[in-house]
Amino acid sequence: MRAARTFLADFRAFINRGNVIDLAVAVVIGGAFGKVVDAVVSLVMGSLLQPALKAANVDAIANWPAGAVLVALINFLVISFVVFLIVRSIETLRRKEEAVAPPDTQAQLASAVTRLADALDRRQL
Repeated sequence: MRAARTFLADFRAFINRGNVIDLAVAVVIGGAFGKVVDAVVSLVMGSLLQPALKAANVDAIANWPAGAVLVALINFLVISFVVFLIVRSIETLRRKEEAVAPPDTQAQLASAVTRLADALDRRQL
């Protein structure tokens, strides 16, 4: 009985960590985003390839022998590109924040104290 309580307490502590919750949210959003990309790619590829599909007497790309693989590959590339753009923009914002960050006040204070001590030593106060 005590082992079950310890297990449940450990599990509760694990779930309540911020990283686990953030990861769960990311997985859910990623799954939804993947479905949106799949629909858009199917729509666009279907529209762009419609003449070729009609010529080949195929209703959809997925009906080709490797059509499902082709659609999955295009989805992967689109999702990877969007994630790349998001990560790149976040890194750019972080660099801008670091460049605009206020100077270290503790270092300024230490420098001011050193200059004051030097000035007092010169005047022998």
